[in-house]
Amino acid sequence: MRKMEIICPECESDNIKVIKERGRELTLKCRDCGYVWQVTLGKTVKIPIIVSKHERSFKQEAELPIDEEIAVGDIVELENDEVKITSIELEGNRRVRKAKIGEVKTLWGESLSYPKIIGVSIYLKGGITQSFKVQVNRDEEFMIGDIYKVGDFVFKLEKIKTENKMLKHGKATAEKIVRLMGRPTRGRPVKTLEIYRGHRD
Repeated sequence: MRKMEIICPECESDNIKVIKERGRELTLKCRDCGYVWQVTLGKTVKIPIIVSKHERSFKQEAELPIDEEIAVGDIVELENDEVKITSIELEGNRRVRKAKIGEVKTLWGESLSYPKIIGVSIYLKGGITQSFKVQVNRDEEFMIGDIYKVGDFVFKLEKIKTENKMLKHGKATAEKIVRLMGRPTRGRPVKTLEIYRGHRD
């Protein structure tokens, strides 16, 4: 279930105002052209959702259309947060990548209001690996070949592990990155990465 979007049928604007609400029936007005129309929302169901905020998790409820399908990677809107779905649990503790909402027992997701935490592996001489966790903005891009600093180490980025593949060329956004990998180098870093030191309210 992705974020619901309502578009004006006259001018295709998304600048919409709810002027009347009666049960599942909404009367809407376009702020741009003034057109007024009604829509009937589908039947909804409340599903438990476990929201991860770094190493801490919180149980909440998401109200979702019962007949729609939900998939891993979809964004669910809660009252005070947006959550990216990471796992879907059906009856019998069975995990699937997509399902009809009416069949879902519990959803698991990652809060998008928190920075992204990604791993960093720096390969030193003698087979030693120095590892860190860093926190970055979710829309930040990382490019193979760029130089970064973390702690006392300056390293050249050689590989990026994303949720789906390993990159040796190109770039990726932090939202999709699991780990950055590289070797020590000399040079001026394009950015100093902030080490993650645990959950802070």
